[in-house]
Amino acid sequence: MDQQHTRTPTDFLNGVIGRRVLVKLNSGVDYKGVLACLDGYMNIALEQTQEYVNGELKNKYGDAFIRGNNVLFITADSAGDMEDV
Repeated sequence: MDQQHTRTPTDFLNGVIGRRVLVKLNSGVDYKGVLACLDGYMNIALEQTQEYVNGELKNKYGDAFIRGNNVLFITADSAGDMEDV
């Protein structure tokens, strides 16, 4: 791959700030929401957050803070996948 087209994880994370993301925790719980910010420790602040356990919506939060050591991965989430918050 050409060096000009190589993207790093930091590039990805900076690109999804302000967009909807899915955050999967080590426990298997999923959080979907708008990525407000994150730091170098992978601590995450989400807005319009929804909590899913075993694929089932359990709670809705205005804002949520997730400690970085609990994060398994973050991925971009399409807006159509989220229910109205």
